[in-house]
Amino acid sequence: MAELRSEEEQLDAIKQWWKQNGTSLIAGVALAAAGVFGWNAWQDYQANQAEAASMRYQQLLSLSGQEELDESARARASELVAEITDEHGDTLYADLALLIDARLAVGQSDLAAARNALEAVIDTSSRDYLQGLARLRLSRLQVAEGDAEAALATLEAGVPEALAAQRANVRGDAHYAQGQEDAARQAWEEALTLAQERDQPLYGVELKLDNLGHDEATL
Repeated sequence: MAELRSEEEQLDAIKQWWKQNGTSLIAGVALAAAGVFGWNAWQDYQANQAEAASMRYQQLLSLSGQEELDESARARASELVAEITDEHGDTLYADLALLIDARLAVGQSDLAAARNALEAVIDTSSRDYLQGLARLRLSRLQVAEGDAEAALATLEAGVPEALAAQRANVRGDAHYAQGQEDAARQAWEEALTLAQERDQPLYGVELKLDNLGHDEATL
């Protein structure tokens, strides 16, 4: 009888414990299961998003690789850029899409659109190299528009050392546009030196120097 009473007491204790804790235990298990499911769903979503961004970017690359874009192809390229930047704005694809958009705009002599695309990369990208590349291209655009002073300011705002030779080259262009031939020569010579040291091809700089009477630089 004592053993039976002990078993009954244990059963009652279990019932009481379950009454007090069963709901929270079930909830805890459910939350844990939901957490695992949610994480897996999030991972699947991220993978699908990355695949979608990649596919759109590949389409954009294919279009931008054409020698000439007709009106419909340019419109489709603009749509792809908008889709990539709107739906995948924090990815590398968004930055690269904007750089392509700027190049296509320059090809159509739409310098305002090109400037907007480059400034978007500068303002929104978290990648220093791509920000610097956008500044470099924007400074070239500013020289072409006749605003050499703005180009120099853009270069000073931040271009990474990996692009130092190209930065010096554009700085030379800006100084030359201002009629500062000595400063232009110095910048172009620096560009050649940096390009040689880093084994980076840099075309056209020797010709610029030759036009200033410099015939000793080699690359």
